[in-house]
Parts: sequence; C-alpha cells; structure tokens
Amino acid sequence: MRTQEWHDHATSWRAVTVRRAAALIGCTALVLAVTGTTAEARPRDLGRQTLAAGDGWASDGTGTTGGSAAAPARVSTVTTWAEFKAALAAGGSAPKIIKVRGTIDANASGCDSFAAPGYDFDRYLADYDPAVWGYDQVVSGEQEDLRAASAANQDTAIKAYVPANTTIVGLGANAGFTGASLQIKDVDNVIVRNLTFESPLDCFPQWDPTDGDTGNWNSEYDSAVVYGATHVWLDHDTFTDGDHPDSSLPTYYGRIYEQHDGELDIVKGADYVTASWNVFADHDKTILIGNSDSAATAAVDRGHLKVTLHHNLFTGLVERAPRVRFGQVDSYNNHFVADSTYGYSYGIGMESQLVAEHNAFTLPDSVGAGLILKKWKEAPLTAADNYVNGVRTDLIAVHNAEVPAEILRSGAGWTPVLRTRVDAPRAVPGIVDHRAGAGRIC
Repeated sequence: MRTQEWHDHATSWRAVTVRRAAALIGCTALVLAVTGTTAEARPRDLGRQTLAAGDGWASDGTGTTGGSAAAPARVSTVTTWAEFKAALAAGGSAPKIIKVRGTIDANASGCDSFAAPGYDFDRYLADYDPAVWGYDQVVSGEQEDLRAASAANQDTAIKAYVPANTTIVGLGANAGFTGASLQIKDVDNVIVRNLTFESPLDCFPQWDPTDGDTGNWNSEYDSAVVYGATHVWLDHDTFTDGDHPDSSLPTYYGRIYEQHDGELDIVKGADYVTASWNVFADHDKTILIGNSDSAATAAVDRGHLKVTLHHNLFTGLVERAPRVRFGQVDSYNNHFVADSTYGYSYGIGMESQLVAEHNAFTLPDSVGAGLILKKWKEAPLTAADNYVNGVRTDLIAVHNAEVPAEILRSGAGWTPVLRTRVDAPRAVPGIVDHRAGAGRIC
C-alpha cells in the first residue's frame, strides 16, 4: 500500500476505534434483574455464551461451548502476557474462561531479547548477499544457524497454546494482543471473541535465494492458527497489521523484508470451524485453509477442513480471503472491500469444495470482477447471488471471460445447511461494516 493510501486507511481505522466504545454501549444486550421494585441493568457475560445451534460448521455434532461451564475458580482476568499464558496452562482441559483486559504485548521486550549470542544481522546480510552467495543454493553457515536459534527463541516466547474447553474473550472495546501467535492445536471446543490481533512481526525472517527468480524473505507466525483442532468459533475479532503495514517494512537484496505471515490459518485436519462477524484488514496473505498440495497433507486434510465464514469484513487485503484446499468451505454474507493492492479473494485450490453465496464486493474501477476468483487447481465451486458494486454478478462467468487461461467450473457438490441467518447481499455492506469486529458484539 502506498504511503498516502496507508495514511488514509490508518486515519479511518483510528476513527473506527473511537467509535467502538459507543458501539459497544449501544450493542451490548442488557438483562433486567428485578429485586423488589428495583430493576437493575447488567451486561451479559460473554464468557458464558456458546455458539448457537445451526451457526456454521462449528455447530455440527457436539457444537461449540468453549469454557462456558467453567467453575468460578477457572474464570480469570489477565492484563499481561505472562498472566495469559499462566491462565491457559492452569487446570489442564477443564473448562476455563479467560478475560483479556487492555492490549497485551507478547513482544514487549523487543526483538533483541530473542537474539542468540553472536547473531549479527549486518553480518548475515554480508554473508548471504546474492552478489556473494548467488541464487542457486539455500543459505547455510554460522549466521544462518544463529538466525535459526534466534527464531526458535521468539517462537517459544510469542506462541500461546490454547487447551480444550476454553473461552478467551476481550473485555470492552479495546482488548487484544500485539506480537502474539495464538495456537489452537489438536484440541476440541474453543471460543475466541471480541479481541483485536495486531499481526506478529517475525524478528528473524530467513532469506531464501532459491524462492523465485530473485529470492525472497520468508517469515513465520500467524495471528491465530487452528491446527488439527475441532469445534472452534472465532467471533467479532479484528485482525490487522496495525502499526506495521507491509509499506513500513524495509527492503534488502531488492526484496521486501517480509515479517508477516497470515492472519488466520486453518490446517492439518482441522474441522468444524466457524468464523463470524470478524474484520480482516490491511494484510497480504490473509486466511489459508489447507496448507499444502502434498500427498502427506492430502492424507490428513481430505474429508476435513469444514469451515464457515459469514458476516466478516475483508478490507485492504491482497489475497487469500481465503485460499482453500480440500475443505468444504461455506462463505456467505461477507463484505469484501478492495483497493489498488488487491490480488484476489477466493483461491480455488486442490480438491477444494467452496460455496460462495450472498456476498458483497466493493471494487475500485481499476479492479475487474474477474479477479475475485483465482484458480490454483481444478476444483468446481458454487458461486451464486453475489453482488459486485451493487450489481448481481456471476463470479464464475465473469472470471472465465476475463481470465480465459484459468477456466473454472460450477458445482461444489454439496449444499450448506448450517446457516442461522442469511441477509440479502445488497444489505450486507451496511450490516457487516457497522457490526463486524472487536468491540461490536450485539
């Protein structure tokens, strides 16, 4: 994103933040507890809420209740990264509710605190300069070993592993994490709501001269990862690059020093996931569902990766909203707002079974509707009743007309039934833009 474009977008997001407190007050449901003749208004306890029946794939089977049944001793409020990790670890998989107050920084001590003794970035740049190293072999040697050791230190520090039967919920309109990577791995029954995630920065990206014709910097750390987990509900969260957009990152060896990975990955046989009323903003590679075409990955992912995406706002993104392999993905009533950096929204990957219906797309004049879909592998999809700039548009037909080298076929082969509310796509921008994201739970 160009500097002026980012300034305008950042100004817009500051205005959104200011409005959130008022939105929360206006949106929070109140219950009346009557004592004698006095009626007292109390806000709902978000930690005790569960996913409604029929609300996307996460409601299938046993449903998703998170830590709603937690005993009082297993309900905690945290304000620091150390407190948060301790709360996650306490009590094993017994139901727990963790309430986050304020913004918690997982990297408050800074990148230098993770550096292994002897690691020197200037030396790294000198050792692996393509003029010296070339482009034919991956980097190796002392500085690469020290970079890897430094990266391992960061990995341990900023990842937080969420146990089964857990609800993590933000208090108020300004709760969340910066520099953190939430790992929902090989567990069942997790709820994450009302939190803002500023994408973690990889302090030690690896230079790979063999990646493409002129090499690339490759980074780790997604804001949230659903890895082999089941029954996960992510609701009213905001995912953004925040104060560190790609436009602020330096360039080395003629390539951007990429320090971001994804905002949300759903991989390794994960199943029964609903992502509703979230904001995904200002990012490049946003959501990955299924992370590889390999035979080993196919053996794990085939028959899994059932994901519902509804009433989410996707704005200022480049690609992967989402990119899908293998999964039965239901994407409906989402609003996609593109700018000049736009690449595509839906990536059609190996054996994917995407249903994209009743969505709204707002595109600038410079972006054709044919770019909304991107074909990576042969896989039919269903795309019906979608609107582009207020006009009903056959996304498959316009893609095939504008990108004839990547012909897509219609018919995902299944029909979603787990939908509690379907709004008219023309109404979606007004509904989603005003209600999606952290601080806006109604």
